[in-house]
Amino acid sequence: MGALRTSFRNFDLKDHEGKLLQFVNCRILRDSKFVAEHLWVEGGRIKNPEKVFFEERRRADVQIDCGGLILCPGFIDVQFNGGFGIDFSSIESEKFEKGVEFVAKKLLGYGVTSFLPTIITSKPEIYHNHLPLLKRKSGSRFGAEILGAHLEGPFISKAKKGAHPIENVVEDMGPNPAVMLLKMYGSLDNVLMVTIAPELSGALQAIEFMDQNGVIVSIGHSSAGLICGEEAFSAGARSITHLFNGMLSYHHRDPGLVGLLASKYIQRDLYYGMISDGIHTHDSALRLAHRTRPEGLVLVTDAISAFGMGEGVHRLGDQTVRVKGFHAVIEGTETTAGSVASMPFCVQRLVKAARCSLEEALECATLRPAQLLRIDDRKGTLAFGADADFILIDESVQIFATFIGAERVFLNPKPN
Repeated sequence: MGALRTSFRNFDLKDHEGKLLQFVNCRILRDSKFVAEHLWVEGGRIKNPEKVFFEERRRADVQIDCGGLILCPGFIDVQFNGGFGIDFSSIESEKFEKGVEFVAKKLLGYGVTSFLPTIITSKPEIYHNHLPLLKRKSGSRFGAEILGAHLEGPFISKAKKGAHPIENVVEDMGPNPAVMLLKMYGSLDNVLMVTIAPELSGALQAIEFMDQNGVIVSIGHSSAGLICGEEAFSAGARSITHLFNGMLSYHHRDPGLVGLLASKYIQRDLYYGMISDGIHTHDSALRLAHRTRPEGLVLVTDAISAFGMGEGVHRLGDQTVRVKGFHAVIEGTETTAGSVASMPFCVQRLVKAARCSLEEALECATLRPAQLLRIDDRKGTLAFGADADFILIDESVQIFATFIGAERVFLNPKPN
């Protein structure tokens, strides 16, 4: 008896629990290129077809027709401050969990299957109140997976604070940086990533401490030069927060943190976030970074509460933000305050700006962030054994459907 065949639009995993699934009629993003292959899934994980054919001698129970679309891993956003009217840095504690759940659910429509809720530079009570509520949570039809928190501050440079409230910035970590970190945050239990300025007193010791305790360290909002940046990576830093933004401009005598992309002294992996929204970074700067170190480029949205809400007045921490078009600024200033661009838009923009292939751009929103977070054995990839978190898109990166654990968790009812 042949396999049951259905369209991805009609597929419901609840009707096929425990079945061997075969996603057909699609192009799969694998090893940096699109290949005309089927995707086999069982138990929420991607399965090796050779094992199915030659060891288990089985056939698919259900074939899901993908309509000729591109099938690629779900997007991973490592810097997401909020959206849809919810700001993770200012929402009241009693509404926080519901707010995070609401955002996680809405992100499925943008192809995001995992993300790091991000809290900007805040007072200690914000971290103490919010972080215990920001528990890691697997993805499902109720929302994208919460991988852990990203704390962007408060240990940053006042001179390069960007849209962060200066009254909350802490530039001296004291004689015992580990104690200072725990005093500020309360705990690192739910924290996966921290942005810190490496030139601060005690910052290098703090980087070593966080790295040893499983926290990914990114350097940014910093006045540091190249040598200081290299010392930070030697201490355990792994990433640069939104390259070009919140740091010294490139100079031929001291290229600053931007120069790390070409450093000969960094012997470990180096990743860097970029906001390709057409506002934060000029296309030529995106192109320059991509051509210098393409294997480290991680697309981030840096989205704020205004994302998904249209033009008007919104919140970012304790500050008021005004949005016009794609540009968000702190009220009464010209300071850019996060982004209102989606990940599909950022992928599209990177293709145009860097003049790279769609395959490369998609990997910057899937595989690269997974590698940065050291979860690329199960996320950001369609490798055998990985979680079956993927999306169906067309060449314009329009989201047709989102799947988590092979369950369809979003369906675009009216794709253009």
